[in-house]
Amino acid sequence: MKKFPADFIFQISSLFVAILLVHAIYVAIIRPNANAVLAAQAEQINADVNYVPDRNFFVIVRDLEQEACFVLMLWAMALMLAKARDNLRERAIFELDLLPAQLSNSILPEDTRDYARPIEALDPNAQQRLLPRALLTALHRFRATANIQDVASTIRATCENESERLDSELSMIRYIAWAIPSIGFLGTVRGIGQALGQAHQAAQGDIAGVTQSLGVAFNSTFVALLISIVVMFLMHQLQLAQERTTQEAEQYCDNRLIRFLQV
Repeated sequence: MKKFPADFIFQISSLFVAILLVHAIYVAIIRPNANAVLAAQAEQINADVNYVPDRNFFVIVRDLEQEACFVLMLWAMALMLAKARDNLRERAIFELDLLPAQLSNSILPEDTRDYARPIEALDPNAQQRLLPRALLTALHRFRATANIQDVASTIRATCENESERLDSELSMIRYIAWAIPSIGFLGTVRGIGQALGQAHQAAQGDIAGVTQSLGVAFNSTFVALLISIVVMFLMHQLQLAQERTTQEAEQYCDNRLIRFLQV
């Protein structure tokens, strides 16, 4: 219950920082350069009817939909960076000597208190990590039941619950990955709507407004899909790292604890 407010505050603060950063870049760099490029291209088109303007990065990303997509991308990256940091801290626990690497004797139910003391001596934050929790739960269950199969089931259930918790915490990132192409399609609809509203000008021979509106439609979709590909790739890499950590924690318990248990 204490972690939820901290996570919520981090999500809100990271979104606020992403909005400020992206909007500052757009106001100071992207939109002034895009307006300058469009003005130069308009002059060249008026001077030469055969002139074909080149695609420019500032023009492609200058609209509101692209700005919103970049905000969501930075927000998702901030959330994934926090999850990746937590995963690295989980993996750092594997380097600690929670259990002896080589046990010469079998572990009996009355020996579990001795093996639990090094784990209980960890600081409270470290004890909340997956591996210490799984080991402590297994040792306590073995002392209470003296049943090796019950201990194995307890470890498996602990790791499965952790995997489900990590998967549920990725729901916000999945929502962002879905929202980015949706915003791009909104830009497409807006651009096509503007183009249809200027159809009477195109009928009179002035297609500049229609062309610019269609450019808004296609550019927003292009940028949104490209950003969505990057976000989805990073999210799947994060999910893969989390699943590997959970699996390795279960293997650690099997190799370093369960095979030494004896009733």
